[in-house]
Amino acid sequence: MQAVILGLTARLHTLEGEAGTQPLCRKHALRVLDMTGLLDDGVEQDPGTMSMWDCTAAVARTCIAQQHGRNAEQGQVPVPVEVRVDLRVNRASYAFLREALRSSLSSPLRLCCRDLRAEDLPMRNTVALLQLLDAGCLRRVDLRFNNLGLRGLSVIIPHVARFQHLASLRLHYVHGDSRQPSVDGEDNFRYFLAQMGRFTCLRELSMGSSLLSGRLDQLLSTLQSPLESLELAFCALVPEDLQFLARSSHAAHLKKLDLSGNDLSGSQLTPFQGLLQAAGATLLHLELTECQLADAQLLAILPTLTRCVNLRYLGLYGNPLSIAGLKELLRDSVVQAELRTVVHPFPVDCYEGLPWPPPASVLLEASINEEKFARVEAELHQLLLASGRAHVLWTTDIYGRLAADYFSL
Repeated sequence: MQAVILGLTARLHTLEGEAGTQPLCRKHALRVLDMTGLLDDGVEQDPGTMSMWDCTAAVARTCIAQQHGRNAEQGQVPVPVEVRVDLRVNRASYAFLREALRSSLSSPLRLCCRDLRAEDLPMRNTVALLQLLDAGCLRRVDLRFNNLGLRGLSVIIPHVARFQHLASLRLHYVHGDSRQPSVDGEDNFRYFLAQMGRFTCLRELSMGSSLLSGRLDQLLSTLQSPLESLELAFCALVPEDLQFLARSSHAAHLKKLDLSGNDLSGSQLTPFQGLLQAAGATLLHLELTECQLADAQLLAILPTLTRCVNLRYLGLYGNPLSIAGLKELLRDSVVQAELRTVVHPFPVDCYEGLPWPPPASVLLEASINEEKFARVEAELHQLLLASGRAHVLWTTDIYGRLAADYFSL
């Protein structure tokens, strides 16, 4: 891939030279270079592709070098080329990428960012990058590990809201706490809500690790269109939040739902069943990692869960399920013809000396009996074969490239 980028760079320089000496050939010159979709997700590096970091750096180097070359060759009339890219930035690469975006403003190589992912980037740097991006190109903003809090979100969100074609807003680990009792905290939350109401094309929202207890109705009611992907992992949701979501216009449009890290074992279980029923016709991807679902809760939701007839992916890792519970799920899910992947936990039967109920941290860190688990895996595999579902993957691998991106659903 690096060679491809270098080759394209050389070709762009050649086209520039041709444009300066042969103006009649401009109609044959390259106008758009689409480099989107070439990036891996950084979890499992595909040796045939560049990492997101490498691709971002290569694009930035190309733009800066091209601008320097243009300054040295004034007098030529270059052919403008729109370079469509996905960009990923952190503290180390921020200055480099900012220079590339600035160079692009007056360069024949015009960077058009489709997806921006910023990790661990200070608030002022995030704002500076957003101000340099073309408002007509961006479809996704993904901010993670930024620890912005509500105050930081209230500063950044108006700069994001100017992207009227934005379809996906992902705010992972920004640690917004809507429960803050202070006047400033409430003002920041209300301002954030007002800005969220400006989006007209938003279809995916991720608020992972933002504490939204009892405030989900206020957040979702501000949106102009129903969401198709909603990620609320570790948001400390309460029954009222799930009840609102089940009754809202969003439920009937959801293709992807992530409720990981929310306790669904107690009073949340019944409203969660109502939500499954409301979303059952459209739901393709359901993530329930670490939701404290034991066998009793799983058996209670199975009739509703198996009516999600289009479901392709089910994530249950980190829940205290037994071998018997997993077998029941495997048998009942035979009616879900579209199901392709189930990420399940290590059965509680395969641990030794496990406290009950086991905290999620224990399930994630405690040692298992490898021999016993190997027998369980073999038995599950045989059950899949016997039911004609050898194509369905049952796995404990939560780090593989299994979770579908919203835009690929």
